[in-house]
Amino acid sequence: MTTFADGEKSLVGYVRQLTSADLGPLESLLRSDPVSNCFLDARVRGAGLDPWRLGGDIWGYLDDDALHSVAYVGANLVPVATTPASRAALADRLRMSPRRCSSFVGDREEVLDLWRLLEPAWGPAREVRDDQRLLVMDTDANIPHDPHVRMATLADMDVLLPACVDMFTEEVGISPVRGGAGSAYHDRVAEIVRAGRSFVRIVDGRIEFKAEIGAATPDACQVQGVWVAPELRGRGMSVPAMASVIRLARSAISPMVSLYVNAFNTPAMRSYASVGFRPYGHFATVLF
Repeated sequence: MTTFADGEKSLVGYVRQLTSADLGPLESLLRSDPVSNCFLDARVRGAGLDPWRLGGDIWGYLDDDALHSVAYVGANLVPVATTPASRAALADRLRMSPRRCSSFVGDREEVLDLWRLLEPAWGPAREVRDDQRLLVMDTDANIPHDPHVRMATLADMDVLLPACVDMFTEEVGISPVRGGAGSAYHDRVAEIVRAGRSFVRIVDGRIEFKAEIGAATPDACQVQGVWVAPELRGRGMSVPAMASVIRLARSAISPMVSLYVNAFNTPAMRSYASVGFRPYGHFATVLF
């Protein structure tokens, strides 16, 4: 039997919301794998365990008062270092409330097993991407770089924002500006640009390529939102462009650069292999 913070602890562990007193053990857990845990590690480095700044809660699974597993519960549900026992305990806790996340994302085994436990209570997913490859580079690409790829500036927003909307809609299946969210999405893209984490290829005022760093720590960062203008796809532009992104990101942000991609996306897998990415792990994503 699993119990919660206000109940008697069971012999098999228990789940509770983490507090500032848990920051040290949490940091150790996250930094044991800075590539896989980049998203949550970046959040915790920036916000500590303040739910308001984190945009969610972090629940921990403890046994003998030692932290073994965690889950970020916010707009995304992100399990970290979970086991069958901790996933069962987390699912018991999550079933107590309606679903509020828009996706699960993380290690493939952890995400799919947690979704198996929660699907009867939370209903069907819109899409389950059950085979995504986590790739990493810790050196610059040993191929020619595209000299036109550079960090974006706020002056690029007029052409960058439509490309971001197109890419998000293609990738997720819904528009990020639906329901009056256009202003908030504009602000999010501008925030990434101001942070020096947006990279573009713009020629004669036309955007041809873009990519962002979505999460970053001093140890690792994660590329997201890779997009090539539709009329230019299939011409080999993405390989030298990504080589430039890797060089810029490693120089200015973090020494290790990762991304994850659907395994069925054969052209993207080939392109990333040509850049020099190597396999690191398996992810899965559940979308609602």
